[in-house]
Amino acid sequence: MGYELIALLMFSSMMLLLLTGKRVFGAIGFVAVVAALMLWGDGGSEVAFSAAMKLMKWYPLLTLPLFVFMGYMLSESGLADDLYRMFHVWMGPLNGGLAIGTIALMVAISAMNGLSVAGMAIGASIALPELLRRGYDKIMVTGVIQAGSSLGILIPPSVVLVLYGMIARQPVGQLWLAGVFPGLLMAGLFVLYIAIRCRLQPDLGPALSAEERKEITWGQKIRLLQAGIVPLFIFFSMTGLFLMGITSLVESSAVGAAAATLAALFKRRLNRVVMEETLRKTLAISCMFMWIILAALCFGAVFDGLGAVKAIESFFIDRMDLSPWQVLIMMQVSFILMGMFLDDTAMLVIVAPLYVPLVGALGFDLVWYGVLYTITCQIAYMTPPFGYNLFLMRAMAPPEITLRDIYVSVTPFVLIMMLALILVMVFPQIALWLPQWHYAR
Repeated sequence: MGYELIALLMFSSMMLLLLTGKRVFGAIGFVAVVAALMLWGDGGSEVAFSAAMKLMKWYPLLTLPLFVFMGYMLSESGLADDLYRMFHVWMGPLNGGLAIGTIALMVAISAMNGLSVAGMAIGASIALPELLRRGYDKIMVTGVIQAGSSLGILIPPSVVLVLYGMIARQPVGQLWLAGVFPGLLMAGLFVLYIAIRCRLQPDLGPALSAEERKEITWGQKIRLLQAGIVPLFIFFSMTGLFLMGITSLVESSAVGAAAATLAALFKRRLNRVVMEETLRKTLAISCMFMWIILAALCFGAVFDGLGAVKAIESFFIDRMDLSPWQVLIMMQVSFILMGMFLDDTAMLVIVAPLYVPLVGALGFDLVWYGVLYTITCQIAYMTPPFGYNLFLMRAMAPPEITLRDIYVSVTPFVLIMMLALILVMVFPQIALWLPQWHYAR
């Protein structure tokens, strides 16, 4: 049996196991270990062992539980609620102002958690009821929350970029910095769309009434500003220390986790329930990602040993006579198609052994490609029929928001994301300038 046929058999076996509903890490790890033992006998057991040791020795992995802890501490202690109340009061007088404030909230939550689920939970539980009560169009605000929450996997500290960095063997610090400007660009395009649409159709996002604005005194505004600025100060102080070179990436994550805990304690919101929930959720997320990374490394090692990547590169470039850009576009389209059925981690683990080495062989920057992959995941999250964010929103939304409303609501935001993806592909420096500038200092 040829190596190409073995690689195809591994890939199809893995897909078959995933279709049975088995855990992602279990299906991928099982196929990798069985293939290694069948190919190399007892020596194949070293593949999984070396992958585990590589994972344990990867120092930046410490940032994963620390940043997740920081995000859940801010969420469980209610500090994120203060942030939304601040945006609500200060942005409410504008048409569409609360929706714009919701995007700003999602950017802040993304910068404190790194997971889209956290942004979706906060947006659906805090922002959505308030927006509907204020008379905002239910379809527009449903799309706003889904699009805003998707920024969590792009804006640092993105957990998805940590996973990509481990599999692609790229520095997480550079990947996080590469995600800053594309994430802010996308958020800015969302805000621009909301502002223009609500200016043309004011009934979609009515401003706060004159009576409500009079009821809110400047003293209340300042107090809310002070309350909401605490989580932002935590993030910017943590990021500032890293950019100034005072702390390393791991040290910055420890600063953020400690600062969030101290802020909750200072606000008298740190109790046993908050701490238990934060630790439980942090442990669950961290363990899940570690198992996935371990399975992906094992699968990738077997694929490298088979030389499957070289065979695929030869197939696309020599036999099909495709240019590197055509191959890259095909990869992005395949991610969007897979995203209709799988989440981001499953997509990356399934195709990373094939795509990441191929991208490097084609001459593209792997840090830049990490940003492209993440933006494509955001699009896939919101693509019917089985987009990840679509079903999260359906589970969290009130009964008056139907599945049809959810599907319709994402259309303009998916188009905006595609525009952002094209801009980053055409102008790679949008992603690469900041990491190049920082690490050149």
